Amino acid sequence: MKFIHTSDWHLGRQLHGESLLEQQRLALAQIGALAVEHQVDALIIAGDIYDRAIPPASAVTLLSEFLDELIEQHKIQVLITSGNHDSAERLGFAAKQMRSSGLHMVGSLSLPLTPIKLHGKQSDAWFYPISYAEPAVVRHALADDTINSHELAMQALLEQVTQHDSENLPKVVVAHCFLDGSTESESERPLSVGGADRIAPALFAPFDYVALGHLHGPQYRGVEHVRYSGSPLKYSFSEATQKKSVTLVELSTGKAPTIKLLPINTGRDVRIIEGNLADLLVRAKDDTHADDYLMVRLSDTHALLDPMGKLRSAYPNVLHLERTGLMAQQQQRDIGRDRIKKGELEMFSDFFEQVVGEPLSAAQQQHLHHLLDELHQGEDA
Repeated sequence: MKFIHTSDWHLGRQLHGESLLEQQRLALAQIGALAVEHQVDALIIAGDIYDRAIPPASAVTLLSEFLDELIEQHKIQVLITSGNHDSAERLGFAAKQMRSSGLHMVGSLSLPLTPIKLHGKQSDAWFYPISYAEPAVVRHALADDTINSHELAMQALLEQVTQHDSENLPKVVVAHCFLDGSTESESERPLSVGGADRIAPALFAPFDYVALGHLHGPQYRGVEHVRYSGSPLKYSFSEATQKKSVTLVELSTGKAPTIKLLPINTGRDVRIIEGNLADLLVRAKDDTHADDYLMVRLSDTHALLDPMGKLRSAYPNVLHLERTGLMAQQQQRDIGRDRIKKGELEMFSDFFEQVVGEPLSAAQQQHLHHLLDELHQGEDA
């Protein structure tokens, strides 16, 4: 069984007000081409297919066109689960009628879990789609009042996977959640506050492969086969250094999965550039990727006339500008003001501690008091 694991497409998303639909179209075209090139049996999308519960019509059309080509023309099965950005009910519309075509849309979490056997050219495998659900939903569905966290909810759901007879075929869990210790980015919507969304990676270790969604950076936790594919595009400047990809997985009964990352590159990157305005404008002349989506951090410490306009004349897709030079200068001024507000004794005490590495003793403080009094008396004389 060979499949591509991907997630977090967020179709319809914008980056600082800029539509990413055409970039998403290019990314999906690459994913489809990779699926055909590697002759995969299935494409697995682990949640957040859309960016919001009611996606724009253009995003729905894009997904429809992609699925038509992949399923109808290339006979590749597709399994999609809902994430925390999706409307589970909308995503699961007419799911039963679609299964015969090779499209498995799993919307709202239904219990007991319904395993899906996908057929491969060489062998088959069982897939266990676990749509995103709040602990309260799982608690109510299982009538178990002890389920009060994401981890306990997932533990209860995975018990059903463990108990299912897979006929000695590989077991693949598809879930949308946050594993403890994972690396986050700014573009991910928190599942809960206070760390209650964390799940121990060890819960997933017994299964043959775990296709995770929610986090946008490709990574694995605990063991290599418990893995986030990451999003195919960069959806915030906090993801600027990430290498975007999809995950190619090959399963054979009784063997560890073969895992390979397949890069996705739509030609327009998301970058952060830094420097003073004059230097950046000069560098733009030799920048072959000047049309990337950019955050610019200007180091200039003086006032500038229309810096955004000048930058966009050289870099047309500057989306965010930060005056880091002015910010640093203001911080220094604030520090200076704070120090002036301090009394002479406190200022000298701070200086002494920085130089010597320990605070003034009581005797030293008393001596300093006397010395300052004498100096002030001399000034008044």
